[in-house]
Amino acid sequence: MTAFTAEIIGTAVLILLGNGVVANVVLNKTKGNGGGWIVITTAWALAVYVGVVISGPASGAHLNPAVTVGLATAGKFSWSLVPQYILAQMLGALLGAFFVWLFYKDHYKETADAGAKQATFCTAPAIRNNFSNMISEVVGTFLLVFTIFYFTDPSFGGKDATPVTTIGMGSIGALPVAFLVWVIGLSLGGTTGYAINPARDLGPRIMHALLPIPGKGSNDWDYAWIPVIGPLLGAVAAAGLYFLLQS
Repeated sequence: MTAFTAEIIGTAVLILLGNGVVANVVLNKTKGNGGGWIVITTAWALAVYVGVVISGPASGAHLNPAVTVGLATAGKFSWSLVPQYILAQMLGALLGAFFVWLFYKDHYKETADAGAKQATFCTAPAIRNNFSNMISEVVGTFLLVFTIFYFTDPSFGGKDATPVTTIGMGSIGALPVAFLVWVIGLSLGGTTGYAINPARDLGPRIMHALLPIPGKGSNDWDYAWIPVIGPLLGAVAAAGLYFLLQS
């Protein structure tokens, strides 16, 4: 499997399971209806785990343009590969969102709330304030990417420590990333729904616009730029601090 294919499949699985749990919780007449925030954040963390396990050996399991840009900014990834990784992540996000709709198609018909339907595709702020919402996405993604740098640092534990590359430890190495996403969701996800991934939000938002979902509402394009720009800014800031601390 090529890195391009791995990023498509890994991101598609991430979105299928991540947005799938949102659909299970918010759409009518599902077995998981009303399951709540702990169910959503836990399943999203496990969705990251599954996506990383699948794609990690071939691509390093970025699954997120912010991670790709952050690693490139820190000199840990080639800029020449960034466009193809982001394209693959976007394609995977579109594909994953399509399969969520296909899987829960009958339940979209049974749900009158257009906002609930949109939530199964993309994020929306709990309180709409562009500045505060941007800060939420910047800080959440900063924490994600900054911590990932230490997961992937061959000198993890200090320059004199035995080299450990967490992401390179197969399925076990994927667990720290899952726990990281879980705690970000539990602690910082209440304001914007913690997109912390431009592809995760923009790809499904586009699919929401394209699919024949009965009774769907706005795609909220006025807000759509925040979960794209915010994560990218947070990733670059994380790379800058990491580079400063290593110099």
